Amino acid sequence: MTAPVFRFAPSPNGYLHLGHALSALINFDMARASGGRFILRIEDIDQTRCRPHFEQAIYQDLAWLGISWEQPVRRQSAQFDDYRVALARLDAARLTYPSFESRAEIAVLAAARAAQGEWPCDPDGAPLYPGTAKLLAPSERARRVAAGEPYAFRLDMAAAIARAGALAWAESGSGPRGETGSIAAAPAAWGDIVLSRKEMPTSYHLAVVVDDARQGVTHVVRGQDLFWATSVHRLLQDLLGLPAPVLYHHHSLVLDADGRKLSKSTGATALRSLRDQGATPADIRQMLGAEVAIDARGGLR
Repeated sequence: MTAPVFRFAPSPNGYLHLGHALSALINFDMARASGGRFILRIEDIDQTRCRPHFEQAIYQDLAWLGISWEQPVRRQSAQFDDYRVALARLDAARLTYPSFESRAEIAVLAAARAAQGEWPCDPDGAPLYPGTAKLLAPSERARRVAAGEPYAFRLDMAAAIARAGALAWAESGSGPRGETGSIAAAPAAWGDIVLSRKEMPTSYHLAVVVDDARQGVTHVVRGQDLFWATSVHRLLQDLLGLPAPVLYHHHSLVLDADGRKLSKSTGATALRSLRDQGATPADIRQMLGAEVAIDARGGLR
């Protein structure tokens, strides 16, 4: 029987905080409890925000927590060819198309659609793509791409769902409303997602399913904020012929005093700051309460 494989995949665009510590510790503890493997992946596709010193800080913070991982570490910025191959496969199946609107233009279009009636938003609260690029003739798309216009390759969600059919995943954690067990995937809620851009050969969604398959990840353990993104991941796994993880486990989030999830962008206290203030790894586990132990046990059922 193959040993379970767990992964922790942070982005080096800031210092780790308690929310990262929770996810890393749950993954590490579950791997140890199951006799499995724990791997670390650096998700650094956004080269405009990721920095080498943040990557080094990730290694330092995890080691301080008592977490060890297999070598070598997979860095997404070194895997762009893998993502291009995956995108080419989707394109060959006629499941992608380029859109040419800027983010600002998309916001204006979405606002105009909303003014005419309710316009749907994705599970993260962003308006679904409101443009009409899918209607462009193939020759016009090719001309604009060749001319150097900025573009984003999108998944034709309706065509993708028609090809894949009904999908589901096994959940041992829970979603935002307590969803658990067998979860029906609902990728249509995300609309025509971006798979890559002119300046970036992949998106989070495409990269994560390619990486998980490449690394043989069997158990995906992450925060509840990514619960419904699993719908997109299951769809891409099916379209690309990639194996799906055996189990998903979405754990609760660490919230700040205002009830918002901790975030680098809002200045959440970094682990290294807590360490500098005298905190120990045991203190970090105590700060996170019983959540680590509960999830580490429950995720293996």
